[in-house]
Amino acid sequence: MAVEPVLVDEGRLHDYVADIFLAASSSDREARLIARHLVDSNLRGHDSHGVGSIPIYVRNLQSGDLLPNQSLTTVTETDSLLICDGNGGYGQVMAHDAIAIGIVKARDKGVALVGLRNSHHVGRIGHWAEQCAAAGLVSIHFVNVVSDPSVAPFGGVAARVGTNPFSVGIPRDGKRPIVLDFATSKLAVGKVRVAMNQGKPLPPGALLTADGQPTTDPSILFGQPKGILLPFGDHKGWGLSFVCELLGAALTGGKTQSGPKKRNATINCMLSIIISPEHLGTTDVISPEIDTFVGWVRSGGNAGVLLPGDLEAATTDERKAGGVPIDAISWSDIVAAGRQVGAEPPANIHRDGVADHITQTG
Repeated sequence: MAVEPVLVDEGRLHDYVADIFLAASSSDREARLIARHLVDSNLRGHDSHGVGSIPIYVRNLQSGDLLPNQSLTTVTETDSLLICDGNGGYGQVMAHDAIAIGIVKARDKGVALVGLRNSHHVGRIGHWAEQCAAAGLVSIHFVNVVSDPSVAPFGGVAARVGTNPFSVGIPRDGKRPIVLDFATSKLAVGKVRVAMNQGKPLPPGALLTADGQPTTDPSILFGQPKGILLPFGDHKGWGLSFVCELLGAALTGGKTQSGPKKRNATINCMLSIIISPEHLGTTDVISPEIDTFVGWVRSGGNAGVLLPGDLEAATTDERKAGGVPIDAISWSDIVAAGRQVGAEPPANIHRDGVADHITQTG
């Protein structure tokens, strides 16, 4: 049975999330970078990568599988290349800092190749494409996931890889950027978790039981034995997942998924290619050409066709105005995790006063 979500004010949610990570020993900068990333993920409609991750992060922090206040270690660096190690620190900080260095290099040299390895969960990959696009730069990101294998290769029925996301960001003059961002599985693990908490079934064809039977029950993925996600687009999604594993990890000197889960941490490696249209001499033509193409795509009865990022933009506007919906189970788990580290939610955090009893009782 579906349960009505809790509506939370964006600004108060951000401050509360930052308070949780401050209480969990993060520096002010680290806590605010994590909070901004998580809340922005909820604003975009990607609740799978939003504040619902907090209980997992607190668990990993307490088990020593996530380390606060880490800094990047440079492994290899040239004028246009950076390979760095995240030292098991918060991916929201490690990826932010690695991409920031890449932006400087791309602006200077025209292109930058950035490899980040051994970072705790880097979150929503579109966030890093947005960071580059805000600087006027095109970017491409390949990411691998080392954790509990959750996705079977095409043609197989045994989970061997993670959800291995891929993202592209393209800036546009005076308009929001084009941001393509997706897991190479049919569904991200976090989206299955959200569906389970909301009491909603999955779309058919996304999940198998441990013995290979199709199911729409999201709880199967988290059962014992675990269910198995399938790649999107059959062989095409599997092929992209495969190259995300090799480019994100093997090429950067990181670890690929090569066996069962060994610890709580979700470790990501990411290869980012950052390109300056200015250095290519195409700054003046890229946006008009995008507009021309979009006009063609939306012609002939296609006016309602969505571009990559359109749904996220509309969801962001809606949630900024009306509040961020969080399913009641996730909210209770967030409050409980906050209390484990000594952080209490503000009494007025809910937009409409709904579910105040959850805040009070956890």
